[in-house]
Amino acid sequence: MNQSLVDKVVQAVLYEGYILYPYRPSVKNHHRWTFGGLFPQAYSDVHKTGDACALQAECLVIGSTSTLLKTNLRFLHLTDRKVGKIIEPTATWPQIGEPIFRPVNSLEVNGRQFLAWQEAVERDVAISGVTLADLLNAPVQQDFNFPAGRNVEPLADASGRFVGLLIREQEAIAASMEIAATEVTPGVFKITTRAMNRTPIDDPRIVPRDDALMRSLVSTHAILHVSHGEFVSLTDPPAALKPAIDDCVNVGVWPVLVGETSKKDTMLASPIILYDYPQIAPESPGDMFDGTEIDEILTLRVMTLTDDEKRSVTAVDQRAGDMLKRTESLAREQLMNLHGTMRGLRDLPPGDIFPAWDLLENRPKLPSLSAAGVELHPGDKVRLHPRGGADAFDMMLAGKTATIATIEQDYEDRIHLAVTVEDDPGADFGISGKPGHRFFFRPDEVEKLSP
Repeated sequence: MNQSLVDKVVQAVLYEGYILYPYRPSVKNHHRWTFGGLFPQAYSDVHKTGDACALQAECLVIGSTSTLLKTNLRFLHLTDRKVGKIIEPTATWPQIGEPIFRPVNSLEVNGRQFLAWQEAVERDVAISGVTLADLLNAPVQQDFNFPAGRNVEPLADASGRFVGLLIREQEAIAASMEIAATEVTPGVFKITTRAMNRTPIDDPRIVPRDDALMRSLVSTHAILHVSHGEFVSLTDPPAALKPAIDDCVNVGVWPVLVGETSKKDTMLASPIILYDYPQIAPESPGDMFDGTEIDEILTLRVMTLTDDEKRSVTAVDQRAGDMLKRTESLAREQLMNLHGTMRGLRDLPPGDIFPAWDLLENRPKLPSLSAAGVELHPGDKVRLHPRGGADAFDMMLAGKTATIATIEQDYEDRIHLAVTVEDDPGADFGISGKPGHRFFFRPDEVEKLSP
C-alpha cells in the first residue's frame, strides 16, 4: 500500500466541506457538516429527518482464512468555540473559574479578530490483526468513547490586561464498530463493516439538531486494508463475481479502491461517491476544503479577498489561516500549472451506425433506436445494467426497472438513453426534463422488458 497516496485522498474526504468559499462565517458556512454524519441513535429514532445514526460498508475480498484485515474508522469530533468579552478587564486571572464575561460573536484583541466557530478534532479507531478465520468464527466489535472536554484560553491586550477569553467545549461521544465476514464462494469473502453512534441523550424529543450534532461523528468513513489478499472493485467487478457484488449492501458510504492502480489491498468506504483509485491532482498546492470545485477558480477568488475579509478567514481557525497563507505565497509558475490540465481521456467503444445530422440544425431527439437487433423507443420499459467504467451512482441503479424518456445524440454522435427510474418518487420531474431525476445510459447498458 502506498500510504502517502491513500492519506492524501482520505484527508480530502475527511475535510470535504469543512469550510467553503468565502472561507469565513457566512450563510454558506452555517451548515457545514453535510457528509458522513452519524447522529446519536436515540436522536435519529425520534426525529425522522434522514439524519443517520449508522453506516454499513460491504465489499468482497479474494483470499484465504489466513488473510489479515485491518479497518480504521475515521471521523471528526466537533468542538464548540465560544468567544467572551470580559465585563471588567483584569490584570490577574482567577485561580478558579473565569472572570464575568458576556458571549459575543467576535472580539478584536491586539489587532487580531477572534470568532465564535465550530472546530473539529480528528478521531481514528482501528481494529487490526484480525484474520478472515477469526471473522468467520464470529464478528469482531469494538466499543469506543471520547470524553467531554472544556478548555479556556485567556485573551490579553497590549497592556497585559485580560479582556476576553475563548472557551472550547466538546460533548462526549460513545460509538461502536463491527466487522464481520461470510464466505461467498471458495476463496471469496464478503466483508461487512458497520459503525453506530450510541451516544446517550437524556430526552431526544426536545434536543435541537445543532446540539445533537455536537454529539455526532462527522465526515465518517472507513479504510480497509488486507494482507495476503485483494479487494474486488464494486464499480467494475469480474463478470463471475458480479452477482455477489450486487448483493453487497452499502448504507451511507461507497467503497472504492485507493492507492496505486496496480494494487488492490486498500478500500476507502467514503460518504462521497468516488471512482476507483481517486487521486489528488499533483498541481494542487493544498486542500481548499472543496474537492468538487476547481483549485484555479478558488485560488483566484481567495486572491481577490479584501484585507478585512482575509482577517476574517484567519480568525476562523488554523486550517483556514494556513490555506490563506499558502494561496498568497503561490509562485506564478504554480498558478499557471493550475490551468488547462487534462488527463484520463479514453476512446469510447463504437456504437451502432446512425444517420448523419446537419450540424447547423438543432439536433432533435431520436424517435427510435436499433441496438443489437432490438428496437428501443421512448416509453419502453428497460432494466438497467451499467457496465465497466460506469460511476458509483450508476452502479447503485443496477437491476432497477426504468422507462426511456428520450433517446438523445450528442455532438460527438454518441447515443444516450435518458431514463426515469420506476421507484423514484420524483420520476415525474424526470419525465418533464428536470435534472436530478433523469439518468443517462448507453444502449448496451439496458435490457428491454416485455410490455
